[in-house]
Amino acid sequence: MTLTYDIIVIGAGHAGCEAAAAAATMGSKVLLITMDMTKMAQMSCNPAIGGIAKGQIVREIDALGGLTGIITDKTSIQFRMLNRSKGPAMWSPRSQSDRTLFTIEWRKQLENTPNLDFWQDGVKDVFIQDGHVAGVKTLMGTEFYCNKVIITAGTFLNGLIHVGYNQLPGGRSGEKESGFLTEVLQKAGIETGRMKTGTPARLDGRTIDFCELTEQRGDITNEKFSYLDTIKQQLPQRSCFITHTNIDVHNILRQGFSFSPLFNGVIKGIGPRYCPSIEDKIVTFNTKDSHQLFLEPEGLETNEYYLNGFSSSLPINIQYAALRRIKGLENVKIFRAGYAIEYDFFQPTQLLHTLESKHVAGLYFAGQVNGTTGYEEAAAQGLMAGINASLSCSNLDPFVLNRNEAYIGVLIDDLVTKGVDEPYRMFTSRAEFRILLRQDNADDRLTEKGYSIGLGQQNRYDEWKQRSENISKLISFCGEYSIVPSIINPYLQSLNTPDVIQKQKLGKLLLRPQLDLMQLKEMIPELNNYTDTEINGAQIQIKYEGYIRREESIAEKATRLEYVEIPSSFNFDKLLNISTEGRQKLNKIRPATIGQASRISGVSPSDINVLLIHLGR
Repeated sequence: MTLTYDIIVIGAGHAGCEAAAAAATMGSKVLLITMDMTKMAQMSCNPAIGGIAKGQIVREIDALGGLTGIITDKTSIQFRMLNRSKGPAMWSPRSQSDRTLFTIEWRKQLENTPNLDFWQDGVKDVFIQDGHVAGVKTLMGTEFYCNKVIITAGTFLNGLIHVGYNQLPGGRSGEKESGFLTEVLQKAGIETGRMKTGTPARLDGRTIDFCELTEQRGDITNEKFSYLDTIKQQLPQRSCFITHTNIDVHNILRQGFSFSPLFNGVIKGIGPRYCPSIEDKIVTFNTKDSHQLFLEPEGLETNEYYLNGFSSSLPINIQYAALRRIKGLENVKIFRAGYAIEYDFFQPTQLLHTLESKHVAGLYFAGQVNGTTGYEEAAAQGLMAGINASLSCSNLDPFVLNRNEAYIGVLIDDLVTKGVDEPYRMFTSRAEFRILLRQDNADDRLTEKGYSIGLGQQNRYDEWKQRSENISKLISFCGEYSIVPSIINPYLQSLNTPDVIQKQKLGKLLLRPQLDLMQLKEMIPELNNYTDTEINGAQIQIKYEGYIRREESIAEKATRLEYVEIPSSFNFDKLLNISTEGRQKLNKIRPATIGQASRISGVSPSDINVLLIHLGR
């Protein structure tokens, strides 16, 4: 039996699975410890991956060589590209997955990953020697030793489930919580807090009147998350359905407010602003008589449906009565009630950009324990923690993504620089360079980086190189190819855009917002030499070239400060010309660069100028 590893990962949620897979693929000897091996990357809430900004993160994970996009494509039962009516910087892929198959596929991938071992058990202690992590002790008393530990415990640390006045310990419905670790880490000087999240009731599809609901089909395309050509969607597609609450539903829910742990002070943790419970929505938006709800299928071989938009911790009888006043759900039965869960988290300002603790060397944190919410944010953190733990084992330079390089860079920088006072979720609005950080170009931004650190495989690199060269060739072709009026004018007339009176370069024509290069294949046979992905990629670069160049220029100027390093031993207290609040915040966060310092709340531009002078800039 092996007792010594390079890296031990605690928890096999989305963060833990990505962390373990990345570190093992990069050559580290890894042990993944989980309390239940049948629940790897369990979808604790909705059975979907991606969405606004989250879809971009999944594309970035895939481009780097992570697995979330691949697993999603293999288990997808509906794919949609959100925000198509807006510019491509806002397009966001989203997929419904078969919840059961998603977990099975993750386990299959992990069990076929070299250098990765498993242990089903809980962890009750982390060994720390001379300020450095040294190993762990499990509930069964087994001791494992290592150089690095990655904690990805999700909502399990002292998890407490709430349904009305009823409370029970648990990390998820039907699963026990994890104790001990919070107290161990507090003794090591790590600050902890409490947060809460929630989930809705799951419905019995046999008792839903789908004729009364609005069907929402997926896109009829071959789009997917993974850039790998070998990964295909294989499963039959399922529809989602839309319904709405009404005044009767709201009135029934209000009857339970006095029993609500959200309103009577029982729940102390802070909940997610951008994924509120139905009772929160009724109070916050008290002038609205209706809220939209989505019924999402849990899988191909089950009748279970997830009711997106109806998260609740109200008493079960209140939930049940309210559900039966919703159109199409008049006779509904439920498989399990909605509930809220409180759990421990660790303030992420205590972390470096590598997600390593500032207090304990070799200790990394990823996922909901850092105050985030969402599978995608967790997976991204797990991937980065696994990468950096593995690099550190080999004494190699850390791997950090900047804000102009990836949404993952925005996510981690927000966490470690600003901290969290509510569960964090990613939005496109959080990224100041979102024209550069599109979902279509994540491979151009990150594939070579993933390959260079030993995570991305040769076939992925070769595919990207060929695709990138083809897009460049197509852009050049569009700049040189002239199209005659007799060929193009009928198409222009169908789009209600003016005719051309003489030959015109295709690239110039594409600047018209109505034109779609994909629709020109019959008129221009040369386009059939390129894949749909290549055509779309070239078209976006042509249409938005001016915007892209302008944002690249802004990003270049803004990121210069990222390369002005602040020594780790720098004494901020000696800077008497900096405001008291600025010194306090700088001492607490200990920024690594001037760029990071400039984003700390309470640090003013004049404070930054003082810092630059003291650093000789």
